[in-house]
Amino acid sequence: MTGFETLSVSMVPMRLLTFQAPVEDVESIMAAVIAITPLTMGAYDSNAYQSAPGTERYRPLEGAAAGAESKLRQRPGVVEVCFELPDVQEITDRVIEAIFQAHSYQEPVIRLQTILSSRSKGLDDSKNPNRWWNSTGDWKKAAST
Repeated sequence: MTGFETLSVSMVPMRLLTFQAPVEDVESIMAAVIAITPLTMGAYDSNAYQSAPGTERYRPLEGAAAGAESKLRQRPGVVEVCFELPDVQEITDRVIEAIFQAHSYQEPVIRLQTILSSRSKGLDDSKNPNRWWNSTGDWKKAAST
């Protein structure tokens, strides 16, 4: 996959990794990921997105750690987390293994996609009224205290 550029942005090849986990597992999984790669985007690190909790549906079959069951299970409190990795196989291998080892599931859901991702060229947009530093959103005040 080849990147391209616009006036303000470079679109660069990356890998998008997504996993599903119980919300209580996320901090330990992400700590294992950050120990391998800082998830940097420009002047920020530890960049990831976590969805709101949803309900996971599954039925254990023969060979499952829980044993085979006839009824469908529904587990609330499962989230999806995604983040970008450099397009480097060795880092991807290590991150996937770390997620597998830190995860509480026998079969963790881990998905990997090749993407183009934006990276700012760092142009002076200090007067852009749409930027967070030029707004008065409550989240900005809460983050600075």
